[in-house]
Amino acid sequence: MSAPPLNPKAGLRAALLLLLCAVALVSITAAPAAGAGPGSPDSRRGDRTVVRTEQGLVRGLSHGSYTTFDGIPYAAPPTGPLRWRAPVPATAWQGVRDATRPAERCVQMPAPGASGVTGSEDCLYLDVTVPTAEPAAGKRPVMVWMHGGAFLGGSGSDYNAGRLSVQGDAVVVTVNYRLGIFGYFGHPGLGAAPPFGLADQQAALRWVRANAVRFGGDPRSVTLFGESAGALGICAHLTSPTAAGLFQRAVLQSGSCLTSFPRGALAPGTPAYEPFAPEAEVQMVGTRAARQLGCTEGGNEEVLACLRGRSTDRLATAQLMQSFNRPAFGNGLLPEAPARALASGRFHRLPVMLGTNHDEMRMFVGLSLAAFPIRTEGDYRARLTEAFGAAAPAVEARYRAADHPSPALAWAAVLTDRSFTCTTLAAGRTIAEHAPGLSLHGYEFDDPHAPVLAGLPANPDFPYGAAHGFEMPFLFTPFPTERPLDEAQRTLSDRMVAYWTAFARTGNPNSTDAPPWPALRMSSPHAPSVQSLAPEPGGIHPVDAYATHQCSFWDRLSR
Repeated sequence: MSAPPLNPKAGLRAALLLLLCAVALVSITAAPAAGAGPGSPDSRRGDRTVVRTEQGLVRGLSHGSYTTFDGIPYAAPPTGPLRWRAPVPATAWQGVRDATRPAERCVQMPAPGASGVTGSEDCLYLDVTVPTAEPAAGKRPVMVWMHGGAFLGGSGSDYNAGRLSVQGDAVVVTVNYRLGIFGYFGHPGLGAAPPFGLADQQAALRWVRANAVRFGGDPRSVTLFGESAGALGICAHLTSPTAAGLFQRAVLQSGSCLTSFPRGALAPGTPAYEPFAPEAEVQMVGTRAARQLGCTEGGNEEVLACLRGRSTDRLATAQLMQSFNRPAFGNGLLPEAPARALASGRFHRLPVMLGTNHDEMRMFVGLSLAAFPIRTEGDYRARLTEAFGAAAPAVEARYRAADHPSPALAWAAVLTDRSFTCTTLAAGRTIAEHAPGLSLHGYEFDDPHAPVLAGLPANPDFPYGAAHGFEMPFLFTPFPTERPLDEAQRTLSDRMVAYWTAFARTGNPNSTDAPPWPALRMSSPHAPSVQSLAPEPGGIHPVDAYATHQCSFWDRLSR
């Protein structure tokens, strides 16, 4: 969500607490893999748990069918004088570095009621997962995962990539990057600095390019994939001139260059949300933050020196962290807003797979109901009026509360269609218009009984369905949910892993033993070309998401 003012009103404070809960839910640490097996004696005698990177040797941990190399630095610690500077390469080391456990996560948005800061500023590390078996053919494709969490929370080590790696015969890399005020701060003294968190992601991709072959991966076959804020970051890299050549394919899950929320989407009183902000706006918020932190004496250099001298605890407050979770454009990394760049055709031509979940906004609405209930049609109408103003009656006529099990579920359907599904399809249409021969595939995850992510409040009157983030347990296992996948869901999981890794290998998710997945044909927006991913028999098939989610209505309304 967008950053509130430094002195938010009560509605914004409550919305912030809801956002904190959402960040925590999508960044819960997955359970560690079981069954770690013994490694071989030494790399010089065939020990595959030891690999020489550009900076030095690392020793990983064998888990039988795969090996993990955790906590590898891809950049120097962004601390002290390197706080709010572009990442610089990690220094070399002597001997064999232990890579058997993840590094600390980057400083996170503090959870409600937390007594201290979570994470460390020394956090620019990545984890590599490699199958133990010999590759099926030549070098393996490399998949680089960017976690979600609203640019405020999460960690690469939250995602166990063993299944993706082994079943897909791929090298999988998961990445930490700076968050909140540490990753997206701006100030006139910094000039047109890049969004540091996105610069971190590009530094990780440069590390992958330099080191992939050492882990058996192909540096010319790198797929960047991510969910939510991770997908928004990938949208940025698709339009970033400094990302040219760093990856060859992209998968965007529940986030696109056109994602946006109307007023009041998270809670009454919250402003409209665009995921990227002009550099001048971020600098203005940074100037206010500097005053709040008591750094006002002297010129810009003195102010920045004062800010760099402030402790992590002083900076990592919920208020300050959330004030900086929108990457800035108007700099070398992002010369313009990604939506504008996409519309102008200024993006990298490479295969793209993008999609959403059928009930995206039920997760956010479900979190908000205790504080902001939507019990009656009057409650629903008030939310529509705040969000859409004079267009509210037209939206209500299209999404009548009586046509849904409850007014709250009607509101979630409105936001899912308007903010996720239709903006993602519009992004796909824009890509297709400018690059008609590009490999482009769309999907909709649609398991109405997907396991609920651990920690979400139970509400028998508000089923979550296929909500935001609920596809994660189908790609990364184990994953913290309130129950495990059932047999049909495990079959769907197998198919999704196969689709994702086939795309990573060839730029096309199709294979000979899978239900065919048509290209996202946008010459006719009503073409049923989005692949539905559901567990029931026949649940994997093309669907017309454009019609199902009322996208012609939202297209007209946005003009």
